[in-house]
Amino acid sequence: MVWLVSILRHIGLPLIFLLILVEQIGLPLPGYTLLIVAGSWSVAGGASAARITAVAVIASLIADLGWYAAGQRFGSRVLRTMCKLSLEPDSCVHDTERVFTRFGTRALLIAKFLPGLGAVTTAMAGVVGAGVTGFVVYDTMGATLWAGSGVLLGETFHGAVDAVFTELGALGRDGLWIVLAMIGGFLAIKYWRRHLFFRQLRMSRISVQELAQMVATGRPPMIVDARAPTSRLRDGIIPGAVPFETLAAEPDSEVSIGEVVVYCACPNDATAARVAKQLLARGFKPVRPLQGGIHAWRDAGYAVSTA
Repeated sequence: MVWLVSILRHIGLPLIFLLILVEQIGLPLPGYTLLIVAGSWSVAGGASAARITAVAVIASLIADLGWYAAGQRFGSRVLRTMCKLSLEPDSCVHDTERVFTRFGTRALLIAKFLPGLGAVTTAMAGVVGAGVTGFVVYDTMGATLWAGSGVLLGETFHGAVDAVFTELGALGRDGLWIVLAMIGGFLAIKYWRRHLFFRQLRMSRISVQELAQMVATGRPPMIVDARAPTSRLRDGIIPGAVPFETLAAEPDSEVSIGEVVVYCACPNDATAARVAKQLLARGFKPVRPLQGGIHAWRDAGYAVSTA
């Protein structure tokens, strides 16, 4: 399996531990592909599949416990930071919150298989105050399923994996460049998807100061809260805000004549922008996302109400 297997033979399990740890912290590395290669290496005389899986699970748990602790310490702000660093679309806060609201810590069983939700889900567990025992149990089970399935695939299809790397090895330095080009293409696709996502979110925003002034002068707009119910209970709401699901349940004939302001807790106001476009399509005009969302409102010193 050429140079990669050669590296695994010389460094072995420590390399797998390091790369999986870094990938689970949040860097966009193809960790699952590494597990498949490691499974094939196991058949070729490397470490046993059980040891490879155990090392990957331990690395995952260390990273996940770090994000869990950060979620407990810094609350929903750590989710915003994670999504700003992520190459996945910035709706990940809202998507993860929706999954976690429905399944709780059981979501950890499948989170690592869902792009953009792995590390965010572990932080979410800390944000909502999930018990550490339940977190460790479900996270260990999820990490074992994720790592074990990757290693098993490598073992099952080790012949095909060997053939690919043998062909790359025959190409010499060109083979290395092909692998690097594939990794570069993987990252480029993610960056391009992120770029397209940003383009979809382009629309005029309203600042928290403008909104506060409109409220103070007695001409408040309709304020729509686009967050999940758990966020409203945890962080409160802007006074007078209407939950989006309540507004969405109203007939299309019930259209607001005045201005509508939508806010969320996502980086780049992603969910708010999406909801704003839905309201525009229903005939609500004008509709603008609140720049910075609920966090900008609170940071500016304005009051929030209990949901």
